[in-house]
Amino acid sequence: MRRVGNDVLKFGLGALRSSGAHRVLGDGWRGLGAVFMLHRVVETAAEPHDFAPNRTLEVTTDFLDEVIVRVRSLGYEIISLDDVGKRLRTGGPGPFVAFTFDDGYKDNVDLALPIFEKHNAPFAVYVTSDLPDGIADLWWLTLEASIAALDYVEMKIGHDVVKHKAVTDKEKRGAWESIYWRLRDLSEDDARHAVQILAETAGVDGQKVARDVAMTWDDVRRLHAHPLATVGAHTASHFALAKLSPERAREDIMAGTARITDEIGDRPAHFAYPYGDDESARGREFTLVTAERFATAVTTRKGLLFPEHGNHLRALPRLSLNGDFQDVDLVEVLLGGAPFALWNRFRRVNVA
Repeated sequence: MRRVGNDVLKFGLGALRSSGAHRVLGDGWRGLGAVFMLHRVVETAAEPHDFAPNRTLEVTTDFLDEVIVRVRSLGYEIISLDDVGKRLRTGGPGPFVAFTFDDGYKDNVDLALPIFEKHNAPFAVYVTSDLPDGIADLWWLTLEASIAALDYVEMKIGHDVVKHKAVTDKEKRGAWESIYWRLRDLSEDDARHAVQILAETAGVDGQKVARDVAMTWDDVRRLHAHPLATVGAHTASHFALAKLSPERAREDIMAGTARITDEIGDRPAHFAYPYGDDESARGREFTLVTAERFATAVTTRKGLLFPEHGNHLRALPRLSLNGDFQDVDLVEVLLGGAPFALWNRFRRVNVA
């Protein structure tokens, strides 16, 4: 199954929390710590009944603030990406977490940065260079905007034609569910082309959608100069690298890295794989990124960090702070390690 329903996940995590079963495995599955994955920060969350399928990428300012307070109360040290690699290789005095944001959204500077300043906590942003260049294709946001603008969706996806009434929010959510994972199964070029055609029908300018939420290069430079912030690389165009030829994948990695280097004056030392799941980043991609001499690279594979990850610094798992699970008690359950032990079939390292 490609994805477990949010209601099922919430039920399972809630059951672990209420029963205390997440403590049964003991501290051995807590590992050394975790890398948190975030994308966007908003002041107010979308309502559950709204058509907002990308809400999973958004956490509120209040939730982010609460997570920082909670992890410190649990005895976790918040460290930089530079220190993550060091701690995995040599150990350290106690458990740690690192906060990371993917893509390069404007709200990371406007809303997230003040929170990290308030707590004097380090964090990192992996920048897709097409965003501040104003040419990004954030097709998942364009798809949402297009469905929102239409009362009826007809879309050719591969060999199929998807037709869906989309008047109410419920119908629009159904259209999204019919389309999104079909698109993820296509090649990068075919998926983006399909969304572009739908956007033209809906009168949606995809590049404007991206520009409206993107950092500028001045924002990126501001982060780079900030003592709490680290700027990492996230390719130029946010392609799922495993779907590309080796030459094209390497080109996208190098182009994004070079563009950031040109703008901030320093080469990023850390990398995040676009999408980052095991269908988007695996052995070949880990080898490509290792060859580019990044100090660390993160996936979206679910898991905590163990000493064994010191031998796999370019294939690190993360713990997603998901907009559908904004409950600090659930974050505590996840940090306990039991959900990931079950998810990964009691393997501490999953880099296959």
